[in-house]
Amino acid sequence: MASIETLLCIEATDKLDPYKRFTDTNRELKAQGIGNLISGLLGGLPMTSVVVRSSANINSGGKTKLATIFHGTLLFICVLSIPFVLNKIPLAALAAVLLMVGYKLAKPSVFVHLWKNGYSQFIPFVITVIAVVRIDLLKGVAIGLGASILFLLYKNLKIAYSFKKESLHDGDTITIKLAQEVSFLNKAAIKKTLSEIPENSKVVIDATTTDYIDFDVIELIKDFDKVKSYDKNIEVTLIGFKENYDLKSTQFTNISVTEKIK
Repeated sequence: MASIETLLCIEATDKLDPYKRFTDTNRELKAQGIGNLISGLLGGLPMTSVVVRSSANINSGGKTKLATIFHGTLLFICVLSIPFVLNKIPLAALAAVLLMVGYKLAKPSVFVHLWKNGYSQFIPFVITVIAVVRIDLLKGVAIGLGASILFLLYKNLKIAYSFKKESLHDGDTITIKLAQEVSFLNKAAIKKTLSEIPENSKVVIDATTTDYIDFDVIELIKDFDKVKSYDKNIEVTLIGFKENYDLKSTQFTNISVTEKIK
């Protein structure tokens, strides 16, 4: 969870960076892992990136890695030298600072921006915010991550292929253009589309731009090409299927079913 929080903070901080630099996430996670191992051996708590401190650092004019090192050094000196003074800082004052920084990170314009990006972006964001506020940070992030995965899977089901047709009547020419990646999650949608194709139609299944097709989808198209299309007298043309899809067994060629019969 600390690694997930770090990655989220890195993404937010990179967007806040006025110089538009990008953090090496692999290097950050390696450093955090080594630091947490040493901290654990010394009896300390695990550490993670925090967007509030990063945001305050940027707003204060921090530009390089030295700002973070200087920040840590100051905290270390203060904890060792004046802990009695730090304990006198009112918690209300610290809460006010956090509220102000939090408002800048999640101001109303952020909600409007995500709303314009579509419900698949807006709803997981709102779910995450509510869960973090009502429960706690770690559980809120986990719930938000789960909601995002569900929307991602739903979106993946919809973009497996594009279905071009003038009308679904006998004798139509229908083009089904597969997406760049077709996973097993898309099998049900493709199967439903193929089952609704009327008799005596012409079907073109185009995979010229497809890099990956799941084995289950390959078997589905193979079954439709060799069996179901004959039952409905459907002329099938398969285009662009790569050789690693076992051309011999699936008979993926650029000729139609009627030509195969001849």
